[in-house]
Amino acid sequence: MKIDHSVPLEYSTEENKLKILGFWIFLGAEIALFSTLFAVYFTLENRFASGPNGQEIFQLPPVMLETILLLSSSFTIGLAIHAMRLGYKKAMMTFFSITLLLGLGFLGVEIFEFVTYVHEGATMQTSAFLSALFTLLGTHGAHVTFGLFWGTAILLQIKKQGFVPETANKSFIFSLYWHFLDVVWIFIFSFVYLKGMM
Repeated sequence: MKIDHSVPLEYSTEENKLKILGFWIFLGAEIALFSTLFAVYFTLENRFASGPNGQEIFQLPPVMLETILLLSSSFTIGLAIHAMRLGYKKAMMTFFSITLLLGLGFLGVEIFEFVTYVHEGATMQTSAFLSALFTLLGTHGAHVTFGLFWGTAILLQIKKQGFVPETANKSFIFSLYWHFLDVVWIFIFSFVYLKGMM
């Protein structure tokens, strides 16, 4: 395996470059998935049937907390990749761990939010609006959950193997995935929650 030392470690082999390209293509498919979910939501957002609308169930404090947690995690994963490029293993693992903890916090608030909705009688079966809402938020939440398991596996590999082209590549690809989830959340925050509260 030929390693190019003139580029960051995650790009240092031809295989790594192809994996990163492949992941960008995968993110294109993810954009198509979330675009479809947003289109369905916007089509059904005014179909409340006998259930509540967004103004009645959306509450700003938990949504703001979710947003702060997720956007902060985007910052810490950036710091983790920067530390990795500088060769600081302990700093990288610390920032990576903080990212995962912030993601876990986000997930906890989202689960609390879902439980609150259901307690108030707002379930997937209540209306088309709520069905589309739960599907969109649930799909994003499932992606975050997957990211927590994936990120933990990467951390364990780095602890065992250190920074090698393979672990650097996985870490960088994970950071792309995590930033993507943050971008999707910004759209959810802006066009689902804030719009729904008006």
